Amino acid sequence: MFDPTTRVLVVDDMMTMRKIVAKACKDIGFADIVEAADGQKAWDAIQSASPAIGLVISDWNMPNCTGLDLLKRVRADGRFKKVPFILLTAESEGHQVAEAVKTGVDNYIVKPFTPELLQRKLEETFKKTSAR
Repeated sequence: MFDPTTRVLVVDDMMTMRKIVAKACKDIGFADIVEAADGQKAWDAIQSASPAIGLVISDWNMPNCTGLDLLKRVRADGRFKKVPFILLTAESEGHQVAEAVKTGVDNYIVKPFTPELLQRKLEETFKKTSAR
């Protein structure tokens, strides 16, 4: 599993959802959680964070910059392309999931979710990304 000191960036335009995801992350054991209200703010945080962001959990549909656009930016930048990235979204259409996978998402969670599902997806993501 991820080190509990990993800095987690939670991105969602709904404050309530950010708080739910952040609380679930804290309950799992993460101590350093940063929040952003849209993909642009998240991108700014990723570029300036110290210590660096070690995991991104992002919604898809947001103003200014979607979660998919944020994922594209992260994967295109050599400094951040290996950062584990999970999309947590209401988007469940097959073509959308396929587009996210093609873009390089590490895992995909459909809302609504349970803390147990989040933990399982985090464990899967860690196993998948720790080798790179």
